[in-house]
Amino acid sequence: MAAISIGTAEPFIIGGIASLTAECGTFPIDTTKIRLQVQGQVYDEVHREARYRGMFHAFRRITLEEGFRALYKGIAPALLRQASYGTMKMGFYQSFKRLLSPHHCKEGSLPTNVVAGVLSGVISSSVANPTDVLKVRMQAANAIQPRLWTAFHTVYKEEGFRGLYRGVGPTAQRAAVLVGVLMPTYDLTKKLILNYQVMSDHIGTHVCASFVGGLLATVATNPIDVVKTRMMNQRLAMDGRTLVHCDHIYKHSMNCALTVSNISL
Repeated sequence: MAAISIGTAEPFIIGGIASLTAECGTFPIDTTKIRLQVQGQVYDEVHREARYRGMFHAFRRITLEEGFRALYKGIAPALLRQASYGTMKMGFYQSFKRLLSPHHCKEGSLPTNVVAGVLSGVISSSVANPTDVLKVRMQAANAIQPRLWTAFHTVYKEEGFRGLYRGVGPTAQRAAVLVGVLMPTYDLTKKLILNYQVMSDHIGTHVCASFVGGLLATVATNPIDVVKTRMMNQRLAMDGRTLVHCDHIYKHSMNCALTVSNISL
């Protein structure tokens, strides 16, 4: 029984450790991404100016104006998010893949892997949404950030429980597409590499498969990611120098997507 329990928990444990490690290494890049996504909003004076011309310019300007530590704003909720989202995403994917495959085999077909990826992505991202909201807001702000619990309490006090689940719709949509593309692409790429004997089954194979899967998943989800970020970051709009409560800048994810598209055009 112990062996079965360990085997069942293994994807969750490995997925959690891998997600936490990756988050620490890529977090500064994620911060520049968030800053680029929230800038240029005509309805919010704080983010109206397009301050950054690209990733490298954002990295340089944030470092010079706010210090290197500013690139790690929001790392606490990000790690908490990965401890839950990353763990569940990998674990549920493997579990759903076995459950949906004939005879519960480890390697499923491509359609089976896509369905398993979508289900695991939606469930894990929805559960972890409050930590994602805190992460996005800390990364987007230029001001000194409060501690994790203080930030959580502030959001809950000012916006209620709904504030912690702001943007959960596009978050689940993004996760469904992300995991639905990433995990099956990873499995397929690794399978092709091994079948055509391009490389043996070692760490280089997994890195190459991860790179292909991550690249395709990022391209596929970026429009949804912009919508998700803007939905999560909105709570109080700036009217001059005064924070005022207002109806949401974006009423829903489709309204956000259309608004961003119209402004960009």
